[in-house]
Amino acid sequence: MTKLRMVPVLALLVCSSSHLLAFDFADFTKTTSDIAKVAGRTVKGVAEKVPEIFTPEQLLEFGKQSIAGVPLEALAAVINNICSIAVATNATESDNSVNISALNYVLMTDSENVTVPLLESDALWSYPLFNESDDTVILVTGWTSNINGSNRAIDTLFNAYQARGGYNFVVIDTSDFVDTLYTWSAFNTNELGEALAVGLKQLINFVSVEKIHLIGHSLGAHIVGRAGRHFQTLTNSSIPRITGLDPANPCFNEGEALSGICRGDADFVDIIHSNAKVLGKRDPIGDVDFYPNGVVSVQPGCLDPSCSHARAWELYAETVHPGNENNMLAVKCNSILSLDTGACPGNSIPMGFACPRTAKGNYFLKTNSKFPFGIKL
Repeated sequence: MTKLRMVPVLALLVCSSSHLLAFDFADFTKTTSDIAKVAGRTVKGVAEKVPEIFTPEQLLEFGKQSIAGVPLEALAAVINNICSIAVATNATESDNSVNISALNYVLMTDSENVTVPLLESDALWSYPLFNESDDTVILVTGWTSNINGSNRAIDTLFNAYQARGGYNFVVIDTSDFVDTLYTWSAFNTNELGEALAVGLKQLINFVSVEKIHLIGHSLGAHIVGRAGRHFQTLTNSSIPRITGLDPANPCFNEGEALSGICRGDADFVDIIHSNAKVLGKRDPIGDVDFYPNGVVSVQPGCLDPSCSHARAWELYAETVHPGNENNMLAVKCNSILSLDTGACPGNSIPMGFACPRTAKGNYFLKTNSKFPFGIKL
């Protein structure tokens, strides 16, 4: 199959800006939501007759994951297979290729948002509202995110860092290149990451690299991961920390061209997985990987993938607020069941803002089903 024919095939199978697949994904998730509610009530009733191997709550959660999560995991697997074929046949050309001159830094402040071209880092640094003595957080969000409209992820994280103080909060506006068909958006992540690395190379002429922290959600996680790798090639130095918030799963497979964010992209890479095997990756890929409520595709309080996918940035943002740094303590473990049964006796560490740079391995924790998500001990 030629490149010309492969891309339309992908377009038929993978979503427009409002759908994950060609059929109505919203209707599908609503259906699975309704089924999950019925299944949940059924499982809860059965739990009363099951020997006390598991608690009724554990059986209820198992039922929800099985009914609501498994079908969506299967769909994500189909998309992964399609993307693997596209990569193998070099059919990854996007209808909206990356133009680095069209990318911007957006410095967010209480009074105004300042847009500066990515290749004019001196203009960002010299702007009066940019505080050169503060650390700089650079955020890249995911598919269909647009800074010009209402964006909960951007607004929530910005408000969290404003509450803490002492940070320049900068968003990379990639919406022109990740607000299209999902596959084309995914295939643009490498170029977007390399473009960001070029901008960062200029920025460190004015801002110490030690003051830079890259954060990415979903496709944005893979963009900042690629930026970190390419930055090392360009400068022979490394970004101190990259945080991946539920890095996108579909189209990013180990050993392929779109391998995505991974340990080594920065001095320290921390990952929060909240929608494993559906919109987010399951496998550990960072120096430290956090699994709130286990390796699950459905988070407590959620019945659709977008809710669970968003939970990663919601959890992280909560830890940024002063006083919440230690609200989400995690323990090195193999599963949430082992954590529940006390089989993970190691010391706990905070997930999110205050995560220690020395952390290694897989960590598990429990959260509340709604805000505030942190469970204070």
